[in-house]
Amino acid sequence: PGHPHQAPYPMAHPGGHAVAPYPGPPGGYGDPGQAPPPGFNMGYSQGPPPVMFQPGPYLAQIDQILIHQKVELLEAFIGFETNNQYEIKNSLGQKIYKAKEKNDCCTRNCCGSLRSFDMTVKDNSDREVMHLVRPFRCVSCWCPCCLQEMEVQAPPGTTVGFVKQDWHPFLPRFSIQGPNKETLMTLEGPCFACNCCGDVNFELKAKDSDKVIGRISKQWSGLLKEVFTDTDNFGIQFPLDLDVKMKAVLVGACFLIDFMFFEKVGEANQRSTVFS
Repeated sequence: PGHPHQAPYPMAHPGGHAVAPYPGPPGGYGDPGQAPPPGFNMGYSQGPPPVMFQPGPYLAQIDQILIHQKVELLEAFIGFETNNQYEIKNSLGQKIYKAKEKNDCCTRNCCGSLRSFDMTVKDNSDREVMHLVRPFRCVSCWCPCCLQEMEVQAPPGTTVGFVKQDWHPFLPRFSIQGPNKETLMTLEGPCFACNCCGDVNFELKAKDSDKVIGRISKQWSGLLKEVFTDTDNFGIQFPLDLDVKMKAVLVGACFLIDFMFFEKVGEANQRSTVFS
């Protein structure tokens, strides 16, 4: 909609300056001023494609994305766990990326939501722009060595950050870390991560601050979907000027939260707290 060279984000107020839903951290990152060309051209040059592809610059132009898990009929009807697949969209509902879990049948159905996996994130030209790696971890809120973790590579083979679960007796907490495992931001969810007819919000905060700068929201999908399937809808909001690499790490955090608290395998209920 609008002028063919106008990006869907950021929106501008009458003064002409971009406005993000949350204030960015001091000394923000990147230059979001350049809008992407129409048709979601991700900025790749013509001719032979390079070996690796960056996750933007499209991510640098937006302050929120939507993640929708695709319905798997085999899971819905007989409870046989299949590889999770997701569509990543902008705020207008236009698909910008697709993500797919890579796993084997035994691991999926024996380890359930705790399973280790690799996940590929590809653009609309089927080029891999991100690679997510989750190692296997047992569940125990009392054992710090069993905390969950995910590595985010963007482009594949280049680690840009980690999502690390922080120990807490009853709250889901995570550190958003850089490539050297330095904590840059934190995520904190509610004590009871269950969306009973409402959204579940994990608040994104700047390091050593209680100031909320964004969030990851598990959105209510409707009674039938919530009860009979494990397909989930998420929204991610972050500062417009946040480093595009950290935006990619937040995408990884969203998938980790989905598996930890909202993944349902067969007849087993998903976890709702750090205890279960």
